[in-house]
Amino acid sequence: MSEKEKYATWKRLHEAEGQLVYHLAVFGDKLAKREKYKSLEGLDAVRFYLVHKFSWPPAQVRSMSYEDIQFVLQEEMEGFVLPASARVAKS
Repeated sequence: MSEKEKYATWKRLHEAEGQLVYHLAVFGDKLAKREKYKSLEGLDAVRFYLVHKFSWPPAQVRSMSYEDIQFVLQEEMEGFVLPASARVAKS
């Protein structure tokens, strides 16, 4: 693999990771509204939800990878699509 191919692969990997985190954050806003959180949004709402739903310590939830968080929320996220206001055109 050439250096150029390696960097292109890394770029795609990290862009995909960023998309995962972004989708979780937007889903966190949906959770915050549904659960009527007053001061939480985005990833903080997701983490707070996991702490309360599963009685996991906050430190354990904070140490989870985004892939693990998505796995745990997989059923709840079924059918979730980004709202129009969260769809940002690629530059």
